[in-house]
Amino acid sequence: MILKPRCTPFPGNMSFKPETVAHRCTPDAWRMPGQYIVVMRNGTHVNQVERTARRLRAKAAKRGYLIEIQQTYSGAFHGFLVKMSSDVLHMAVKLPHVEYIEEDSSIFAQSIPWNLQRILQNKHETGKYSPPNDGAKVGVYLLDTSVQVTHREIEDRVMVTDFNSVPEEDGVRVHRQASQCDSHGTHIAGVVSGRDSGVARGASVNSVRVLNCQGKGTVSGALAGLEYIQSSLMSQAIRPVILLLPFVGGFSRTLNAACRKMVESGAVLVAAAGNYNDDACLYSPASEPEVITVGAVNFADQPLSTGTTGTNAGRCVDVFAPGDDIISASSDCSTCFTTKSGTSQAAAHVAGIAAVLLNLNPNSSSAELLQQLLHHSVKQTINPESLPLNHRLSTPNMVVALPDPTSTLTGEDLLCRSVWSERSAAKGLATATARCRHGEEMLSCSSFSQNGARAGERVEVINGQKECVAVNGNGGQGVFAVARCCTGHKAQCQMLESPQRGADAECPPDHQLTGCSSSSSSGDASDSERPLHGIRRACPAKRDVTSYASCCHTSSLECRLKEHDSMGLSEQVEVSCEDSWTLTGCQGLSHGSVVRGAFALGNTCVVHTSGGDIGAAAIATCCRHRLSHKPSDH
Repeated sequence: MILKPRCTPFPGNMSFKPETVAHRCTPDAWRMPGQYIVVMRNGTHVNQVERTARRLRAKAAKRGYLIEIQQTYSGAFHGFLVKMSSDVLHMAVKLPHVEYIEEDSSIFAQSIPWNLQRILQNKHETGKYSPPNDGAKVGVYLLDTSVQVTHREIEDRVMVTDFNSVPEEDGVRVHRQASQCDSHGTHIAGVVSGRDSGVARGASVNSVRVLNCQGKGTVSGALAGLEYIQSSLMSQAIRPVILLLPFVGGFSRTLNAACRKMVESGAVLVAAAGNYNDDACLYSPASEPEVITVGAVNFADQPLSTGTTGTNAGRCVDVFAPGDDIISASSDCSTCFTTKSGTSQAAAHVAGIAAVLLNLNPNSSSAELLQQLLHHSVKQTINPESLPLNHRLSTPNMVVALPDPTSTLTGEDLLCRSVWSERSAAKGLATATARCRHGEEMLSCSSFSQNGARAGERVEVINGQKECVAVNGNGGQGVFAVARCCTGHKAQCQMLESPQRGADAECPPDHQLTGCSSSSSSGDASDSERPLHGIRRACPAKRDVTSYASCCHTSSLECRLKEHDSMGLSEQVEVSCEDSWTLTGCQGLSHGSVVRGAFALGNTCVVHTSGGDIGAAAIATCCRHRLSHKPSDH
């Protein structure tokens, strides 16, 4: 909601002169009570301004009031600025030469803060922040410090719960001023739903205090906070609901498990990646796969870096968001603003955009919501060289954005993302495993090795969950597994293994082939064969190699291959699926060069080779719902 000013006479039974009126400006959040602009009539001399001010001070003093003349005006108009009680107004309006009195009020710059401008897709509306909706149907639980709920940005938008589990502050001389204790939480709440600085300005925020005045908490306190929220949701269900966790601690199996449990119960959890310029997988709750983990970028869409600190990165980060010099509510006063930086601010942006998306599709699961966030994000805007070398491939190069107003995306579209494993040990047939989230289907599995020594990949089913397992090859330096995880497929999918080494892994009739994998038990390089996408849909295998086919049964799905050969001495070859088609599988086909591996980057299949004249081909499996079966917009 945009607040619009309207100036009205002061209420009450003030016996003003008929021609003299005192005005105040609404909305109330803009008012500055106790500060008034006294405007003199045209033709009033500057001496009469000073005389009127002295007379007002004397009249007020007789009745026990102190006033303070802060400024006199003699240019564009004649008058003065005075600080005084509203009880003195009736004296001021009766003074000679006074035309009217206006209560002072706030004014605001009308340019959109860079972070809000950045997440907009409709750039043509300069100077106006206009998301598709305000997220009013969504509730957000903020686990943070306390919040200054009287701030004009978040007044009537934040409810403080009765939960409070924080440790004592460090040191013996800690000053627990409200402005310090509320600082972080107030700023974050403003980014989520503030009147002027918020992303989702209609979303309601519930404050759950798990951090003390120094911004410090405990794992046990965070666990208690999650338990409190779960109990609250059981007694009074809020759907959809987002839990914002703008904090990190060391890796905690218990905290991760509690977060996973909350997601299984239907909540969406958004967490900060951490500000340690490190691997996000070393911290909790950022390392929990079911949590949406957010890294921070600056104005130039590059990873946030401030001195020795900076955003965490790596495979545990799901997406990036603005996190540098973010303007939002300050707890110093009820109308103050300040800038703060960090992955907490970035996570708050994603929580706000998630509220907008859930307002459009309230039945979306956490996995579906993440896919929607990635679909709408800006791709390949981060300079890979600004990321740590060992995380460049596994860190998603995506900066979050609001949906384009022309987007027809629904909660049932086929959407996919790549999930990387950690690198395996550099010995023998060591393995690395990548898994999809709860609610996602693994439609293909590939692998990558820096030196190309890999024995391929296979898909295993453990306790009902598919696992993409990459195998290190002879002389290998470690291998990565890359799972292609999808939502909206609306299909029954299975991974079929070739009946024997060297035989094809073939899909049953009426099934679509969404991806192929292959592995060698000897540890030698396992190069792929071209998939068959004709009457037979199968993954061929070379001698002594086992192939695996991802096969999906549904009448609405159609798939096809796209292939591109490398040119010249390039060590990388790419092929992309066309608009309306989604990349479900990615393979490298060697023409003689060593294929280091293949992986999906957005909707593009990327194959790395050893280079040379012989080269290789990139083969993409592209799928979509047939247009006649595509769900209608809603």
